[in-house]
Amino acid sequence: MRGELISCLLALLLLLFSVPLQGRAQENSDPSLSASIEEKRQLRAAWISTVLNIDWPSKTGLSKDQQQAEFITLLDRLQAMGINAVIVQVRPTADAFYPSTLNPWSKYLTGTQGVSPDYDPLAFMVQAAHKRNMEFHAWFNPYRVSMDTQLNALLPNHPARQNPDWVVSYGGKLWYDPGIPQVRSHIVDTIKEVVRNYDIDAVHFDDYFYPYPDGTDFPDEQTYLTYGKASFPNKADWRRDNVNRLVKEVNAQIKQLKPHVKFGISPFGIWRNKSTDPSGSDTSGFQAYDSLYADARTWIRQDWIDYIAPQIYWNIGFPAAAYEKLVPWWANEVKGRATHLYIGHAVYKAGSGADWDKPEEIPNQLQLNRQYPEVKGSIFFSTKDLLKNPLGLADRLRTDLYRYPSLIPVMPWLGGQTPAAPSLLSATRRYGGVTLQFTNRASEASYFVIYRFDEGESITINQPRNIVGIIRKTVSNTQQIFFDDTAQPTKPYTYVVTAVSRLHQESGASNPIQLPSTTAR
Repeated sequence: MRGELISCLLALLLLLFSVPLQGRAQENSDPSLSASIEEKRQLRAAWISTVLNIDWPSKTGLSKDQQQAEFITLLDRLQAMGINAVIVQVRPTADAFYPSTLNPWSKYLTGTQGVSPDYDPLAFMVQAAHKRNMEFHAWFNPYRVSMDTQLNALLPNHPARQNPDWVVSYGGKLWYDPGIPQVRSHIVDTIKEVVRNYDIDAVHFDDYFYPYPDGTDFPDEQTYLTYGKASFPNKADWRRDNVNRLVKEVNAQIKQLKPHVKFGISPFGIWRNKSTDPSGSDTSGFQAYDSLYADARTWIRQDWIDYIAPQIYWNIGFPAAAYEKLVPWWANEVKGRATHLYIGHAVYKAGSGADWDKPEEIPNQLQLNRQYPEVKGSIFFSTKDLLKNPLGLADRLRTDLYRYPSLIPVMPWLGGQTPAAPSLLSATRRYGGVTLQFTNRASEASYFVIYRFDEGESITINQPRNIVGIIRKTVSNTQQIFFDDTAQPTKPYTYVVTAVSRLHQESGASNPIQLPSTTAR
């Protein structure tokens, strides 16, 4: 992320205090709150950056227990503010946050590249996210090799050391040259290793393709002469083709291995300006198509990605790149296509001055998104900044904007089957709440949604305000138990339960069970 360059200058230690887990809004919630973004289906995600220990782990050399405790705290605090997906950087610099046969252990775990942390962080993180019914997107930086230019500081068996002709020094960092076919094959193999071995929900790229320019041209002239000039008289077209080939191949290999695993990319927020291309956005900023060789339009139109999440890191009204102009431009790009649109928000800018000192800036962005049905969610950069609660944003999400739970939108083109409805067996008042027992033997079921209705309410599963719980399906038995600790002891209620697939297709409602009012003792 471009935000990494700013965020890494900030304090790297997280504030590890906990907040209450999110549940249904309390009966006496403040009526003065502004209208919630009450949408039953939204991706609500946060980026967890590991490069330079920006978000996690807070520093190198922590024990296994310390690393795991930190990550659980992150998840719990994100869940408490309504986040339903995490995008975790598992390959920050041509390395790995998991045991790999292709890449060395990341130094951001132990402080030393190639040294095991004595557990499998990726397996742990996926399990922890799924336990909380959060999607886990594995975030790869495909080309970045090192945050400095010291090739000999890498392990002798590092692929970059073994293949120095793959490596380019540029902008104070080392990069794999995107124009070399063997580089593309190595990156694809790296991603296949993770898709094959882990129960991830998605593969994710951010905005780093060819590196951001440092004032000089990327030094790949010999690569161009060897692999590109004969077919591409224009070097820029060849560079875009190199990136396009990687995107196309990654998508094909993911779908061949596991058709349910999504592939998403979060590009720089401007594709091209209208002054350069009449079909571009009404902006006057840096252009990803021309400078990073990232052609997001082609990825969308060729159905190579399942979601696009442009980093619209500018405020509403910003002259060169106004948020309110870019959102409809991107919405139009995905309209009628098999690609979801999520918006990347610059939480790291909140409170940084000028328009970013307005507490309503990001809430207003979220409200503006609602005007465009193509916008199906938001992603926040980064977790560290979000947990600092800048200008009260985290509180605003928890108590207002994300006060009700939300299911992740369905991608029909990925297939999958809708589970059968569960059977609600019982609803029993207990001390402190109501215990529900239900069963669903359908193999398609991945998690369950519990709905509660007050006396006289219509029994419909369309309103997120009626959701009192979302729990993962247990594999050890066929009967599920849920305890509703927000139920009032004497109030009459009706409960129903639905089953949802891992691709978020929801069954119809179970049989209802009514609990009559009781007399308090």
